[in-house]
Amino acid sequence: MQLSVVILNYNVRSFLELCLQSVVAATKALDAEIIVVDNASPDGSVRMVGQQFPEVKLIENQDNCGFPRGNNIGVAQAKGEYICILNPDTIVAEDTFHKVLQFARQKQDLGIVGVKLIDGTGNYLPESKRGLPTPWVAFTKFMSLYKLSKRYFGKYYASHVNDTAIGEVDVLVGAFMFMKRTVYKELGGFDERYFMYGEDIDLSYAVQQKGLKNYYFGQTTIIHFKGESTVKDVEYLRRFKEGMDLFYNKHFKKKMLFDIFMQIGIERFSGSKLRKKELPERTPETIMYLGEVSEHSEVLRKKYGDRLVESDPTVLDTLGHQATLVFDGSQYSYKEIIQMWETHKNKGLTYRIWPKGCNFMLGSDSADSRGEVVFF
Repeated sequence: MQLSVVILNYNVRSFLELCLQSVVAATKALDAEIIVVDNASPDGSVRMVGQQFPEVKLIENQDNCGFPRGNNIGVAQAKGEYICILNPDTIVAEDTFHKVLQFARQKQDLGIVGVKLIDGTGNYLPESKRGLPTPWVAFTKFMSLYKLSKRYFGKYYASHVNDTAIGEVDVLVGAFMFMKRTVYKELGGFDERYFMYGEDIDLSYAVQQKGLKNYYFGQTTIIHFKGESTVKDVEYLRRFKEGMDLFYNKHFKKKMLFDIFMQIGIERFSGSKLRKKELPERTPETIMYLGEVSEHSEVLRKKYGDRLVESDPTVLDTLGHQATLVFDGSQYSYKEIIQMWETHKNKGLTYRIWPKGCNFMLGSDSADSRGEVVFF
């Protein structure tokens, strides 16, 4: 078997359903398996997977055992030569795995491969590629020095590699980690002392310690809604601090001054995350349905009335006002949707997808807030 895609889910049923639709489409021509590990979600995720995706291997955990252990449980059941750790709040293009597989097979020193991630507004997520957060690199991040000069302070976000290029980096994000299953197992997988933050940095570093190389592959793009993974609350702050403290205790010789510096930095960084509140409800003047007239457009007409406009993607180049664009998943490929979101970012537009065969549409207008799921 070529590939095992392992998706750890907790309480994001609708986003998981969309993710699985995209993964099924992306693995159609591959000898691949999809494994969903559910960490005791109370939202009906398990029932949905069983009913809608009977071909998916489903593992039901009895409690929320965290990101590292959940993924380790999934990989233990995997049979693929390669594995891909994938978040449930992502959408992959139909050719994503094909491209990454082709690239991976060319590398004898392969550690982990990561790809270009964009958020629900089409904007690039800089954590797609990062440098090892040594004390100095972490300082440039915590103090936002990287915003002043990428040349001198840009290592945290691996600015030596262009967003659409291919290159060696230190750290890749846990939302998409592609590697040989044998390497993952030789390293012992994710360190289960972590719960949710820091484990991707730790595994990336362990790969390099083994003499292998991590690669950023910017020639395929996936959507990572990101805000669905966790709410930025007090519990988030606690988990984040625990993860960072574990990483530095494990890998760096600590001194009192260093401890004080890291504590200030973590507090500042975590506090900035907590201050990003949920966005106020947004009421765009236009809801634009992109696709041929269908039962979906009729349902939207009943909900939004005269605010609904039925059109096609050709209007996006000339659209001059705020609008929410609704993409019918039964009429566009995921690759087309990803490309359109990326191409038309920062134009005052927000995006929603109505997945094929579903009774809802969803999207996210911020990388730090919960997205919106509208049921019909």
